[in-house]
Amino acid sequence: MNDKKKWFFHDERAIANLIVVLIAISFYLLISHLDVIHGIWNIFLGVAMPFLVGFAIAYLLNGPTNYFETQVFRNLKCRRGLAVLVVYVLFVALLAVLVKLIVPQIIYSIVSLYYTLQGALTKLGVLLNDLAVKYNIDQAMVEQMTNQFMLSYGDIVSQVSGMASRLLPTLLSMGVALGSGVVSGIIAAITTVISSIYMLLSKNVLSRQAQKLTYAVLPVKKANHFLAVCSRANRIFSGFLNGKILDSAIIGVLCFILTVLLRIDFAVLISVIIGVTNIIPFFGPIVGAIPCIFILLIVDPWQALRFSILVLGLQQFDGNILGPKILGDSTGISAFWVLVSIVIGGGLFGFPGMLLGVPTFAVLYSLLGDWVRGRLKAKGIRAPEGEAPAPPDESDESE
Repeated sequence: MNDKKKWFFHDERAIANLIVVLIAISFYLLISHLDVIHGIWNIFLGVAMPFLVGFAIAYLLNGPTNYFETQVFRNLKCRRGLAVLVVYVLFVALLAVLVKLIVPQIIYSIVSLYYTLQGALTKLGVLLNDLAVKYNIDQAMVEQMTNQFMLSYGDIVSQVSGMASRLLPTLLSMGVALGSGVVSGIIAAITTVISSIYMLLSKNVLSRQAQKLTYAVLPVKKANHFLAVCSRANRIFSGFLNGKILDSAIIGVLCFILTVLLRIDFAVLISVIIGVTNIIPFFGPIVGAIPCIFILLIVDPWQALRFSILVLGLQQFDGNILGPKILGDSTGISAFWVLVSIVIGGGLFGFPGMLLGVPTFAVLYSLLGDWVRGRLKAKGIRAPEGEAPAPPDESDESE
């Protein structure tokens, strides 16, 4: 009996079969309890969301903080704390200005647009009735077409209202959806801000702790490689996100100035849409311009034409002058792979996937490139940059 036990536990094939069976059972349990796993995942996200959002805020504000720390307060002892204080004061002041100046204008533009649409629909109904009387068209058919159009319009309004009701709490309160009421939302928002401040203040300490943990878990060579990959990813993400936010802010301000000069209605609303959607690479200009053009077509077709020319000029300026000047080659991938990363990221994760898909794919692309170059070098295949690999000399291999 001891021989059988010994034979079973020392048989590699039996152990491999056992592992395969356990993996299959685990996979079956995972598939059959997706609702439970999804619930657990949502609970985890609900608890961790203030810290995740805090990390995102700290990551975006890390660049300005480093600038103030190294350039403005470099001779002071508490330069890190002063830098964080100045950056948050500027951040809160910017948010206050946006809320004070832009939000009321956006609300006013939306209300005006609603009444404009109502007036346009009323005129459309009168026009259809006049045409029906003039050309002896069946009145019931005209009423059916009008009701169908009004129904479609109502569906669009309800969908937009539902989208706004889901989006505005996330943007304005940074966590109201995490709790069941106002108090929990306030607590989540305060936790988010405090955690982001602590992350910025303790960035060096947290970085050293992460490095120590990495060297404690991994061998030295693998730890060095892992930290190098993290450094590269941080460089790509920070360069892309900070540059894209600055680029989109400049485009939004330019759009507002030019729409005011060209006397285009809803200047604030249109500029905000253009600025926000411009964050999305490649598809951003199209996503932002199409709804604005449809809005202006209802108000005044000539305004829509002027705006179309304006957007075309802005995007040419952004794509050929401003964008390359700010972003440079922060991702290192071609336009084709940018398109692939946006489509896949947006299909899997929505708007965040469209935004973060490009730098994520850039990191994976660079890692794959390193692996390919290493494999080619190990096989003795020469692959100059931009050229097809040259196979090794067969005479060398025969020797």
